[in-house]
Amino acid sequence: MTTVSDHSDEILSTDVTVRRISDRPVVEYGAVEGYGPIFNAGAVFHDGRFHMFARGVRDCYRRNDGPGPLFVDYVSDILMFVSDDGRSYEFQRVLAEASAGDVWCFEDPRVQTVRSNGDDQFIMTYTNLPPHDGGLPWRIGVNQLGYEDGHFFVHGGSGKVIGPDGQPNKDAVLFNLTDGRVALIHRIYPNMELAVFDSLEDMWDPADGFWDEYMADLPSHVILEPDTDSFGVGAGAPPIATPDGLLLLYHERGWDKHYVTKVALLDPDTGRVKARLREPIMRPSLPWEREGDVENVVFVQGAIARPDGEIYLTYGAADRSVGAALVSTQELLDALRRAA
Repeated sequence: MTTVSDHSDEILSTDVTVRRISDRPVVEYGAVEGYGPIFNAGAVFHDGRFHMFARGVRDCYRRNDGPGPLFVDYVSDILMFVSDDGRSYEFQRVLAEASAGDVWCFEDPRVQTVRSNGDDQFIMTYTNLPPHDGGLPWRIGVNQLGYEDGHFFVHGGSGKVIGPDGQPNKDAVLFNLTDGRVALIHRIYPNMELAVFDSLEDMWDPADGFWDEYMADLPSHVILEPDTDSFGVGAGAPPIATPDGLLLLYHERGWDKHYVTKVALLDPDTGRVKARLREPIMRPSLPWEREGDVENVVFVQGAIARPDGEIYLTYGAADRSVGAALVSTQELLDALRRAA
């Protein structure tokens, strides 16, 4: 993998150093014609290149001066970017386009490799926002991706909405447990919960009554709760396998409305939390992380393990742009051992 040089350091009380690779975003606001904010990006390294899956908001949006949502005409698609070095990204294509009759907005895509029934599959999870007048909450959307001639594409007909009916549900990441089962971390406010399935097919089409029984015993499925000074928590990037367990980067929104990045270590057999750091490893600090459409946000969604022992992160900044950073796997594991 091509080396990514670092630029700025952020050392918090965890003794973990997160190094931004640049003092500027790797994808700027307005980088693609017809779009304004481009942010909250998942990422994978495949076929020798970095592939970024970003949320792009069409430039027809405007701030709402009246009651209701912060913005109106706020419609987002999923945009693909590629890079040879993790610093310079070029726009490749629109991967998934929102439409009034299907998905009103594609929000916050994560992409992960999941093994099911003997096959490795690229799976994209995202927040499926229905039409404003539909009376439905946001839900978790799932699509299977293919790859051909240097491009990812969405398999036609693979789109599913998963989770309990009528329940606001988002921030989904998928991974395999040691025994091959498929684990889903998701967020039913304000906590993060864990659902486990025998296969992807069982997740897409669970047995009758699965989600009703799940919701009836929801507290038993909670794996992470927000601290007392926070509104809520949600998964960031799909977990990364290490000798000590699965590293999960997640976000927490404090009472000050700042979004910070935290980290936990999961048991690979159960998906349950073995240890976590109470203090964040990353806070909004650069001007473009502090000022934007939503101020004071760093929102990690991509995490790529590198051969040199570092993790390459992609994150949304202030709901306007995409940043990238590096963090040492060993530093994270050492800090988690001290916290256990």
